[in-house]
Amino acid sequence: MKIFLDTANLDQIREAASWGILDGVTTNPTLMSKENLKFEDLVREICKIVNGPVNVECVSTQSEDIVKEAKRHAKLAENVVVKIPICLEGLKATKVLSQEGIQVNTTLIFSPNQAFLAAKAGARYVSPFVGRLDDISHEGMDLVDQILVIFDNYGFETEVIVASIRHPLHVVEAALMGADIATIPFVVLEKMIKHPLTDVGMDRFLKDWSRVKKK
Repeated sequence: MKIFLDTANLDQIREAASWGILDGVTTNPTLMSKENLKFEDLVREICKIVNGPVNVECVSTQSEDIVKEAKRHAKLAENVVVKIPICLEGLKATKVLSQEGIQVNTTLIFSPNQAFLAAKAGARYVSPFVGRLDDISHEGMDLVDQILVIFDNYGFETEVIVASIRHPLHVVEAALMGADIATIPFVVLEKMIKHPLTDVGMDRFLKDWSRVKKK
């Protein structure tokens, strides 16, 4: 399973890239608004750091405008993937863009029907938002499971990006289901490294080492 970082923060991206585990980045307007750089400059900087897809969201609402905006995003760097929220106008734009070789991540997926239609329209990725479903007492990971089964049934090459991840267990569940990608906030990525028994073991080893006689 590939790991994407869900952030627009350059320091976090550089840090995760230094670990050797980073396959891509997802951004959105909210994440972009937290940073101080101009939008275009920020996208270019992220694309320089990341050796993989960098997802950049469109905010236009009409298909023709979405296509124009997506093309502007795609020109910023070769590894830009355009994010388009699932909607009728978004599907129209996805069809046009995919036929022109521009990769689309259909985002804000909350049902298997939405994912199915996005794949039919030519989306390269779909992003089911598991945490937001959990927030309203639905099983977000059930949606991922349904999408994976549907895509496998019909041989869709569209990859599933498990998004809106709240905690490390979401990542484990995504990996056990065979999801293609998990896009993970930096704070969750840090938690994945840690375990209290590891901390206890390291502390014990270091204390024991201090009693080892040195030459």
